[in-house]
Amino acid sequence: MAQQRVIVGSRSGLHARPAVLVAEAAARQPVPVSIGRPGGPVLNAASTLALMTLGAKAGDEVVLSAEGDEGEAAVAAVAALVEADLDDPGQPSRPDKPEQPSHA
Repeated sequence: MAQQRVIVGSRSGLHARPAVLVAEAAARQPVPVSIGRPGGPVLNAASTLALMTLGAKAGDEVVLSAEGDEGEAAVAAVAALVEADLDDPGQPSRPDKPEQPSHA
């Protein structure tokens, strides 16, 4: 099992926008990714609701895990987002897709 401890980088923690972005990234992985606090229950990282109920704040440590041949890559991809400050307005709304120009 691939496992990685990471520190939540978003100022709002895993709430609202950061939770949605992390859940979307987890859902795109080829294997299920789990998240939890050290010693706490393990939750589905692809669930926005589960991420928000985790109550992880900026600076909190969480543990990501995944099983299977692609577990290491899946955990690393999700960990990169958990560690990022997704509250930063300079971050694209979907880190895997470039911003689309507005046609105002």
